[in-house]
Amino acid sequence: MSEIIASLDIGTSKICVVIGAQSQYDANKLEVLGIGSAAADGVVRGMIVNIDKAAIAIKQALQAAEEDSGININIVNVNVAGKHVTGSCHHGSITRDTVEEEITVEDIKKLTRDMYRIVTPLGTEIVHAMPQEYTIDYEIVTQDPVGMSGVKLDANFHIITAKTHAIQNIHKCIKKAGVEAEMVMASALAASLAILSDEEKEAGVCLIDFGSSMINLVVFCDAIIRYTATIPLGGHMITSDIQQSCMVMERQAELLKVKFGSIEPSALATQAVVTIPGLRNRMPKEVVTSNLAKIIQARVEEIVTFIHEEILRSGFYEKLVAGIVLTGGSANLPGMASMLEQVTGLDTRLGFPDEYLEEGSRKQLCNPGYATAVGLTLAGFKTLDYREAYYRAAQSADLNFAKKNIKKTKKGSFSFARMITKTKAFLVDDYDDH
Repeated sequence: MSEIIASLDIGTSKICVVIGAQSQYDANKLEVLGIGSAAADGVVRGMIVNIDKAAIAIKQALQAAEEDSGININIVNVNVAGKHVTGSCHHGSITRDTVEEEITVEDIKKLTRDMYRIVTPLGTEIVHAMPQEYTIDYEIVTQDPVGMSGVKLDANFHIITAKTHAIQNIHKCIKKAGVEAEMVMASALAASLAILSDEEKEAGVCLIDFGSSMINLVVFCDAIIRYTATIPLGGHMITSDIQQSCMVMERQAELLKVKFGSIEPSALATQAVVTIPGLRNRMPKEVVTSNLAKIIQARVEEIVTFIHEEILRSGFYEKLVAGIVLTGGSANLPGMASMLEQVTGLDTRLGFPDEYLEEGSRKQLCNPGYATAVGLTLAGFKTLDYREAYYRAAQSADLNFAKKNIKKTKKGSFSFARMITKTKAFLVDDYDDH
């Protein structure tokens, strides 16, 4: 079996663990081995606010996944979320020694490593540094400069930063739960791995991860991440509106939203009555479903307007040929995709994280609410940038070539000194990756 990969999705409403492995039949598919979840505790708006409580909830989810799969987990891929996760554009460059030698994968990696050293706002650190286009000697613009010639190599990068203390709290929390983090990834990027097809990324698409406490937005164009943003609104606001308007408890408002909530036109015309048990010695309350739909619709219209404004702010509205893909727990609200399409004018589909799941995988995971958890598991063998996979394969092939042919240098077929230098470079690079 392939290497076991475990993901830990720390959300505001639930904590989820998925254990899987790369499929033996399709290298792009995930074979799910176990699932575990627990109600989120000690987490507010995607951030850990009580380490002990959150650690207990994480441990519960881990134990459930381990019992389901029969596999003990020590290392996980974990997400970082919250309004503190922000994206910005930066420029980087390196000057090479000579124009005669081709630009190599090592040059690309050096440029990217340098970007992780840029000064960020106080109390933040870089989570992802993702290259956009490269420029060679101020003239040639390309997405893939490897193999070309030039001295000056420039690139624009999309940098995602997060609060240092938030990342430290994640590490402390999961360590208390008995595991360590192999990788920390922004929630929206993880969801994109599970939801979006390569064709959509190439055409231009906006992924909207509509969660309980926030909305994460990521734009792809020409198969490259172009823009990310976090909107501090979420499904909990709809629940809060129902709670106040219907004068019920929060858990009752959440149940009303999940079981009877809808913003489809038919819901506004339906006059069904839902009876809610009253508190001790009090009369039960009655809620008319059409009134419930009006309450939900008012808030959703406001939220969708903010989403539309953020897409326009990105500057890529006109390039979103594939439109919008909506995912996340709150995406399950009937009529949400239609409302988004109506307000933005962009084709919208509901995104289920089954794009890269092996056939026959758990039906439980075919739910927008599990997009981040599935994406974090896929991150064990799938890359955010198509070029990264190509570069890894190219380096691996070159290293194998070096190992196989190093003996031939004795016969004079190769320069022994050059081969040793090349092999050493790749070994150092491999060390840096870990």
